[in-house]
Amino acid sequence: MSASKNLKVIGQARRRVDGRAKVLGQTKFADDLEFTRMLFCRLVRSTQPHAVIKAIDASKALAMEGVKLVMTGADFPVPYGILPVSQDEYPLVRGKVRMVGDPVAAVIATSEELAIEAALAVKVEYEPLKTISDPLEALKTPEPRIHDYGDHGNVHKAVALEFGEVDAAISGADRVFEDHFFYQGNTHLPIEQHAAVGTVDTEGKLCVYSSTQTPHYVHRALAKALDIAPHLVRVIATPQGGGFGGKTDPFNHEIVVGKAALVLGRPVKISLTREEVFYCHRGRHPVLMKLRTGVKKDGTITGLDLQTLLDGGAYGSYGVASTFYTGALQCVTYALPTYRFRGCRTFTNKPPCGPKRGHGTPQPRFGQEVQLDKIAVALGMNPADLRLKQLTPANSITANWMKVGTTGLRECIEQVVKRSGYREKWGKLPPGRGIGLACSTYLTGAGLPIYWNDLPHTGVQLQFDRSGAVVAFCGAAECGQGSDDVLAATVAEVLGLTTRDVRLVTGDTGITPIDLGSYSSRVTLMMGNAAIQAAERAKALIGQAVSKKLEIPPDRVVFAGGRVFDASDPSKGVSWQDAVILGESMHGTLGTTGSYKPPPAAGKFKGGGVGPSPAYSFTAAVVEVEVDKDTCFLDVKKVWIAHDIGQVMNPVLARGQVEGSVYMGLSEAMMEESAFRRLPANLSGALVHKFPSLLEYKSLTTLEMPEVDTVFIEEPDPNGPFGAKEVGQGPLLPMPPCVANAVYDAVGVRVDESPVTPEKIAKALWEKEHGREARFGPKEFPKIEWPEASKVKTPFEGGDGTASNEKPRKSKLLASGFRLAPDSPGAKVEGVKS
Repeated sequence: MSASKNLKVIGQARRRVDGRAKVLGQTKFADDLEFTRMLFCRLVRSTQPHAVIKAIDASKALAMEGVKLVMTGADFPVPYGILPVSQDEYPLVRGKVRMVGDPVAAVIATSEELAIEAALAVKVEYEPLKTISDPLEALKTPEPRIHDYGDHGNVHKAVALEFGEVDAAISGADRVFEDHFFYQGNTHLPIEQHAAVGTVDTEGKLCVYSSTQTPHYVHRALAKALDIAPHLVRVIATPQGGGFGGKTDPFNHEIVVGKAALVLGRPVKISLTREEVFYCHRGRHPVLMKLRTGVKKDGTITGLDLQTLLDGGAYGSYGVASTFYTGALQCVTYALPTYRFRGCRTFTNKPPCGPKRGHGTPQPRFGQEVQLDKIAVALGMNPADLRLKQLTPANSITANWMKVGTTGLRECIEQVVKRSGYREKWGKLPPGRGIGLACSTYLTGAGLPIYWNDLPHTGVQLQFDRSGAVVAFCGAAECGQGSDDVLAATVAEVLGLTTRDVRLVTGDTGITPIDLGSYSSRVTLMMGNAAIQAAERAKALIGQAVSKKLEIPPDRVVFAGGRVFDASDPSKGVSWQDAVILGESMHGTLGTTGSYKPPPAAGKFKGGGVGPSPAYSFTAAVVEVEVDKDTCFLDVKKVWIAHDIGQVMNPVLARGQVEGSVYMGLSEAMMEESAFRRLPANLSGALVHKFPSLLEYKSLTTLEMPEVDTVFIEEPDPNGPFGAKEVGQGPLLPMPPCVANAVYDAVGVRVDESPVTPEKIAKALWEKEHGREARFGPKEFPKIEWPEASKVKTPFEGGDGTASNEKPRKSKLLASGFRLAPDSPGAKVEGVKS
């Protein structure tokens, strides 16, 4: 059911605007691009996880006929990075490598085969350094430092926030539950691998075509790292075969081919292998979590104390934001009166982690939703009722100062519970069969840009000419999510046209207004609002001219069906083309612009910039599973999911986004993991991927994908275009805890770690038979000496969102080096411990 019956394009099922070219094979992806006299690049990558570069010998490569250039770190003296606080990468590594796969040299040759051969001929001499393999080791090993910056030793970022009197709230509860959870890291697996082409245009300016979700930030990185005036750089985001967050960083290969093109004056292309994509990574952080929650006898939560420990890998990437995100959205889903969050990200000698679909929020969502299931069981409550009891109300401010507007989570829960028969099935299915429930919240665009400023987050420019053509320009990157379709539909809806009447130019920093990129589910809301503004301005100009022609008041002019006419007499009007001609006659050449910037965040404390959003989506899901009694093989039978979308823009695309999220979430829940191993010392002792290919890295196939019953809850949000909210990331979040909760219902054991694999289920069953609780991952959450918490009054206390210590002071312990705190006796807790 559509939320707005009067809409003619928005909400209607239609073919996506880029669909025809894709199904006919006409879409040009980055690796499809060919240019005259094009050269090819291959990166020489480190075989060591942590080592000083002693020497690089490229003489054999340079002697090969057809090799045009070899570059090393000496050619790139300026660092870059996505966040202003993490400018820690070089296009080619200088001084020392920090992971297997770090690029140390680049070879440019006349063919890809020759570039590969020449790269193998480059010899690199290393002096190995101690390898840091995981966060626990990073905490205990402040030296050698992987980076010279960060909070202390190999700690990249440690944060602490407290909203209300958490200790008092928890100690005053009737029951206290303490649990440890571990969420394994995983990668994006887009069908298309990374690729880029550097060119020099006819004016001698640099142009880089790239498979990127953030052309604006690649543009910024190119200008910085190559020391070029920004207006002399152009980045074109080509259509992508999937991104999922894995193409939101600027990457070294993009900068390398840009430099090579400038040096040689010829186009230079690089296409990464699948193994190299694993080294680029920026995937899901492995996160160890500790949740301590106080509840009343009736299940009402009194307070939550959350600690997270993140394995960040070798570089900063979005890591500071990722750390905050592991604690940002807990209060948005459920009305927590008090809340403490402490998060720590460490550097390790592995590929850097970053944003993957849901960016930092699936991991704590897993822990919170599984713990809620445990609480419900311990209190003898139905898990659905426990959640329904404490949903964050609409039009409220949370304890951590997030403004919640519309929320359809209650209806989402009620829909999936009813459609799945959850109340009739939970705890009552035959042995080996189980059902699980979980909920989630996600952003509809981040409230602040990466580089804080007062500029718009996106812009749309419309151009009209006397042929009736409408061209929409926007810097947003189409990464498969359907942003081009949203842009065309939004403009068409306002002007009374169809999507076929709108031509699009997107993702080109040289000729489109800036858009910050396709991340944080921001494009539909932000670009959509900018497009509406630009189209309404055009409508006013053209309507003024038509009203004069028809001799009617401007407020009677209607745009619909490709015509502009009198509302009182629809037969009295002109065609769209004639309307544009009239507008051009009156005003001259027609063009309008629109832009968008989110409203200010409510919280004014340090860290309050991560989590605010113009609107939040909400999701509830139920999963039914079967666990084989002999093999413990896990089979998901069916998924029921309801998503609060505000307003569906295109039902076909929206359903595809939900099912894609369900697929990715189930895959993470059941099998995906970025596992590493050490090679024997005689093979360099390197810390390398166990599964750097699609043959070994396991993900769901069509054989494992179950039926998905999807429901959209449409309550238009005033901050969204036509009321729309995000749909690209939120539906992933409930999948892993749904599976874990369903497994418990099926066989009576908890696997407090993702992925939930047959061997873990078998281990848990074996431990249960012997009277023990199964433990997975690290044995315990380390006793970390956190920075002094920023204590922030909650809105319920009449606070203004300002921290009592705006800039948290570092404790004396932290000032002398980050280390583990001595063991201390803990408060008595109840519930399942692991």
